[in-house]
Order: sequence, then structure tokens, then C-alpha cells
Amino acid sequence: MTSSPTVTQTLAFAVPILPGKTEADRAAMESCRDGDRKADHAASRARAGITRESVWIQSTPGGDVAVVVLEADDAGAAMGALASSQEPFDVWFREVLKDVHGIDLSEGFPPPEQVVDYRA
Repeated sequence: MTSSPTVTQTLAFAVPILPGKTEADRAAMESCRDGDRKADHAASRARAGITRESVWIQSTPGGDVAVVVLEADDAGAAMGALASSQEPFDVWFREVLKDVHGIDLSEGFPPPEQVVDYRA
């Protein structure tokens, strides 16, 4: 009996960075990438089932945005885990999202609508 391979789900979205908050966003993400919060960030994403997280800061005429790509076996469950976890890192991360982006992840986050997925 063979098992079918797990299909990883990819979720990509952009969220505006509130005026004057770009450096706060950059500092928070850098602390997750290679700073004081690196181990807690990795543990958080493992608990949520996230296998990849990439974040870019993009300047636009309308202001800066964070461009995010997440991969998980179940992206919806992963977002739900981040939204509801009471682990100190996850609580901190939600506070950063609220401060930098004005988003309260605990109130839900509607998934983006994918309109093209070309693969060669």
C-alpha cells in the first residue's frame, strides 16, 4: 500500500504597514530571523505546522507593505493556530501585527483570493 504525498499549501498576501512603522516591522522580523526571538519563532511555526515563511518589505506609492508567503500542510489551520495560541511568542507576534499593520489576527484573517498559479 502506498501513501499519497502530502500537498503543501501556499498562502501569499500583502498587508499595509502603517505610516511610520516600517522600521518597527523590520526590527521585529529581524529579531525572528536571526535575533533574540529566532528560537521562539521557529518553535511557533513548528507548532502551527508552518514549513516556510518569507516576508519582504515593499515600498509602493501608497506606502510600504509587507509581502508574506507561508507554506503549511493546512494553511488555514496554521493561521488559526497563530491566531489563538497563548504562547508568549505568539501573543507578542499578534501585538506586533496590531501595532505595525493594524490587524488583530485573533479576529480572523480572510484568506486572499488566488487568481493565477502558473507552473511549468
